[in-house]
Amino acid sequence: MLEKKETHYEKAILVGLITPLQDEEKLKEYMDELEFLANTAGAEVYKRFTQKLEQPHPRTFVGSGKMEEILEYANENEIDTIIFDDELSPSQLKNLEKELEKKIIDRTNLILDIFAQRAQTSYARTQVELAQYEYLLPRLTRMWTHLERQKGGIGLRGPGETEIETDRRIIRDRISLLKDKLKVIDKQMATQRNNRGKLVRVALVGYTNVGKSTLMNVLSKSEVFAENKLFATLDTTVRKVVIGNLPFLLTDTVGFIRKLPTQLVESFKSTLDEVREADLLVHVVDISHPSFEDHIQSVNSILADINCSDKPMIMLFNKIDDFTFEKKDEDDLTPITQKNYSLDDWKKTWMAKSPHPTIFISALTKENYSDMKKLIYEQVKDIHTQRFPYNDFLFEYFDEEGNHLN
Repeated sequence: MLEKKETHYEKAILVGLITPLQDEEKLKEYMDELEFLANTAGAEVYKRFTQKLEQPHPRTFVGSGKMEEILEYANENEIDTIIFDDELSPSQLKNLEKELEKKIIDRTNLILDIFAQRAQTSYARTQVELAQYEYLLPRLTRMWTHLERQKGGIGLRGPGETEIETDRRIIRDRISLLKDKLKVIDKQMATQRNNRGKLVRVALVGYTNVGKSTLMNVLSKSEVFAENKLFATLDTTVRKVVIGNLPFLLTDTVGFIRKLPTQLVESFKSTLDEVREADLLVHVVDISHPSFEDHIQSVNSILADINCSDKPMIMLFNKIDDFTFEKKDEDDLTPITQKNYSLDDWKKTWMAKSPHPTIFISALTKENYSDMKKLIYEQVKDIHTQRFPYNDFLFEYFDEEGNHLN
């Protein structure tokens, strides 16, 4: 009988700063998210260290006193990894590794590591590898001297060239190779998009772990991988969906996140092209998350960066079955939960006053599911009839009981 292997979790601590641009409350939100990222990557967080500074220390990110505190705790508790909430400069990384003698990771490197774990297809793995190399190149140290073995050492090194210069050249060559490979795949994917015909394209966008893949499964009746972890889905999935008698293409895209590494935005160009070429965006929001307003802003910011903020959009607030909100009224300490917060109550909130059509649902329990389907249908129909103005007679919409809704 085979023995079941125990999962090994690295022992980690987190480090973050309170600055004029990031108050204590905001830092707590980021550190909560950083811990979720660390757990997703396979680490168990033992402690958080925070410090109030006007700006990160240029040499070690935190001050000397905090460094001593971190070092003492890390040694006493046999900590494997120290994770910093912001991206470290190459010199900061080098100094921290030298003084702490532990594995040092910043938020960007952690996200890249999760992407590397999650990448399933050759395309996703190529995108992640490119992002990792572009992140690592300026941070290259002598730990990379094994790289010449990838191509064989003979004939590689030029006269007077140091090992580190050779390694840099090998990585640059690899980056160039990966970019060429992605260009070929990008052309193939662009051709695939063109071959989909004139069907309306709808893209699910949103923060990571808001339930996009679950919603994709519900609407397309397919089995897209869905899990309660960050970045459970990396590969873009496209399914043909029919509501009433109206077909359209539905795309599930990679989740966004605050402080999204610029390397990933560039390397995941084709994934983002699915968003750019969509006719309608469905912005999925996890209403049960305490920072959902920040998540909305982060997604809108990334959509603006890729010139998609002016597209038609539906605001879809998901997970109303999991919503809890503590009242601040001292006379009534009863938390509002999904049991005593009705759809009529949701429709009276500021979220319902969005400039975009808005719906509140639970993809898991299918609450308000029929209204969501009708809203998507109406939005897709509007786009379709603008594209094919003489085909309006085709549209007949029935609900799941067969009742005519036109």
